[in-house]
Amino acid sequence: MTTPESTADRYRRLAGILTQRIEAVPPDKWNIASTCAGWSIRDVVKHLIETEKGALEPVGLSIPDGPSVDDDPAAAWAHTRDSMQDILDDPARANLEYDGHFGKTDLASSIGSFYSLDLIVHAWDIAHPAGVDATIADQDLDFVEAFIEQIGDSIRMEGVCGPAVEVPASADRQRKVLAQLGREV
Repeated sequence: MTTPESTADRYRRLAGILTQRIEAVPPDKWNIASTCAGWSIRDVVKHLIETEKGALEPVGLSIPDGPSVDDDPAAAWAHTRDSMQDILDDPARANLEYDGHFGKTDLASSIGSFYSLDLIVHAWDIAHPAGVDATIADQDLDFVEAFIEQIGDSIRMEGVCGPAVEVPASADRQRKVLAQLGREV
C-alpha cells in the first residue's frame, strides 16, 4: 500500500527535478528562446521565482531577497526553492487559509495543485530547448492530466496556458499532455 504524497514531499520532489534541469542548462543557453512565447530560458526561471513569491502574498508570507536571476539563475532558484520548502515543512504556515480564485483554500493546497503543475511543465519548458533531459515521469503526467480535467476551460485563462496544439494520434503520452497545454514538441 502506498501513502499519498504530502504537499511538502511533492514540492521537494518536483523542485528537485526542476533544480536538476536548471543546473544542467549550459551557460550559453540561458538567453535562448524557451518553449514559452517571448521568454528565454532565464525568463522562465524568473517567472517561477516570481510566482512562488506571489503564491505567499495572500497568506502574508514572503521569501527574502536572494541571488539575482540575471546573475545566477540556479542560485536564485535554489534560494526560492529552499525558502518555499521551509514554509511547506511547517504546518502552521503551510495551512494558512485565504480566499483564492476558486474559493477558500490554503497555501499547501495551492502549492500542491497549480504550483506543482507549474514546476512540472516549466521544468520541461527549460530542459527541452536547452537540450537536457526533458522527460516527465508517468506519475507527473497522471497529475497533469488530472489537473487539466479538474479545472477544465480555466486552463485557458490568460496567463495560464494557450490553446491546445494538434498532435498525431501516434504521438507519445508526454507529447499529447504537453499539447493540451499549448506546447509544441
